[in-house]
Amino acid sequence: MQTYAASQTVDTGNPLLNIAIFVLFIVVTMTVVVRATRKTSQKGSDFYTGGASFSGWQNGLAISGDYLSAAAFLGVTGAIALYGYDGFLYSVGFLIALLVALVLVAEPLRNTGRFTMADVLSFRLKQRPVRMAAAISTLSISLFYLIAQMAGAGGLVALLLGINGRAAQSGVVAIVGVLMIIYVLVGGMKGTTYVQMIKAVLLVGGSIIIALLTFFAVRGGFNEVLTQAVANHPEGEKVLGPGLKYGKNELTKLDFISLGMALVFGTSGLPHVLMRFYTVPTAREARRSVTWTIAIVALFFLLTVVMGYGAAALVGTDSIKNAPGGVNSAVLLLSAEVGGTIFMAVISAIAFATILAVVAGLAITASASVAHDIYNSVLRDGQATEEEQVRVSRITVVVIGLLAIVLGIGAIGQNIAFLVALAFGIAASANLPTILYSLYWKRFNTTGAVFSIYGGLLTSVILIIFSPAVSGTDTSFLGADINFAWFPLTNPSIIAIPMGFILGIVGTLIGKPDNFEGKASEMQVRSLTGVGVEKAVQH
Repeated sequence: MQTYAASQTVDTGNPLLNIAIFVLFIVVTMTVVVRATRKTSQKGSDFYTGGASFSGWQNGLAISGDYLSAAAFLGVTGAIALYGYDGFLYSVGFLIALLVALVLVAEPLRNTGRFTMADVLSFRLKQRPVRMAAAISTLSISLFYLIAQMAGAGGLVALLLGINGRAAQSGVVAIVGVLMIIYVLVGGMKGTTYVQMIKAVLLVGGSIIIALLTFFAVRGGFNEVLTQAVANHPEGEKVLGPGLKYGKNELTKLDFISLGMALVFGTSGLPHVLMRFYTVPTAREARRSVTWTIAIVALFFLLTVVMGYGAAALVGTDSIKNAPGGVNSAVLLLSAEVGGTIFMAVISAIAFATILAVVAGLAITASASVAHDIYNSVLRDGQATEEEQVRVSRITVVVIGLLAIVLGIGAIGQNIAFLVALAFGIAASANLPTILYSLYWKRFNTTGAVFSIYGGLLTSVILIIFSPAVSGTDTSFLGADINFAWFPLTNPSIIAIPMGFILGIVGTLIGKPDNFEGKASEMQVRSLTGVGVEKAVQH
């Protein structure tokens, strides 16, 4: 094959200097976390939601920091660099998903919940089965998302230090896991939120600088970037149109639709994003949060198009594929090309802070679900003190961190945007149908909720396990040598999302009514008006 790459190797600078910049970022963010702990009590409300003390714009920045993960910064730009228009689907899907969340779930969730998604579901349903199902779903989604972030961290530092060995990358993943545990144990939600706010500003600011330097390097605007990308890409003008990755046959087109469904509907079911709606004092601020988030995220994803095509134009697809971080290294190689090695080290440190902030948010969400929903509501019948819940939550963070390290090591080399899309698909299948039915369907009952959550979750996970995402191809989790894939699509959402909705209806029709008189009406009034929510939050 003819080589179109601009260069086969990119100087990543002095590894010691790169490490020093990384350490500086870690020290600064850790300082922020430690200072935040001085205002954090041992109350569950402080540990889980920061005492609901953040304003709309602050929470909007924090949601952006949570939402703009390593998948967005590293994975999406890499996908655009290699596949052009088809890679841009991730940007469009992630952005539209926020509009769906704003319209359907942001305000009603804030009005009816307290700490977790299960608070909403159990408002008018039976506590134990619903909370257990919601907690299992939350843990599953959080782990899938954590795997993606860990894999991104391994590739990121591997590129910066110029290491290709799996053992060295595994060590990096382990360090990220340990740092995540420390961040959460020390700072809770309040400390994590401040880190996410700082990281969002740095990430968008860094992306703006990369885009401007890219325009300067090509000596023109976006049209010139596209022209050079076409000239330097092995597929030529095909990189500007749909079908380069998903247009090969009818099966890949179906996979394209399935991926789009996961991206658009997944955000409204992501536990760590939903939990952010409880960190503001009112539903109005929750709505403002999402509005701010949409503006910030829209700007960022416009920049990913420039950075993705800029990487194709100035770095080349072969250099990206052959770099230690693979497809996830595109934007870092571009930053080295247009700004030099020190600039690349700074951008890499921002990406590293991105990963730390996101995994910390995920860990808090998962630990809150275990402590609040399983330990307190199921095992202790709601009698556990808040101090006990926080202690269980901290133990859970350690366990989740260790598990994420092991699974993240197994995912090294995977496209992290693709891995996150799997988490989105599970969230859309298991959580979204139950949330919407609970908020908007009066007849919905506990049986329907259990059927919907477990049915959507199991359908998603089983189809993923037996798909090409796990085995049977060179890009599979287990490689091409092991093949037990019988489901042909890499994303299960086209089957699993409808299954979650259908099972919710089936379970409701065959199950007995819960007979919680007036609860459905009370929930509807509260979700739409906010009446009674302040009393619930202060409870």
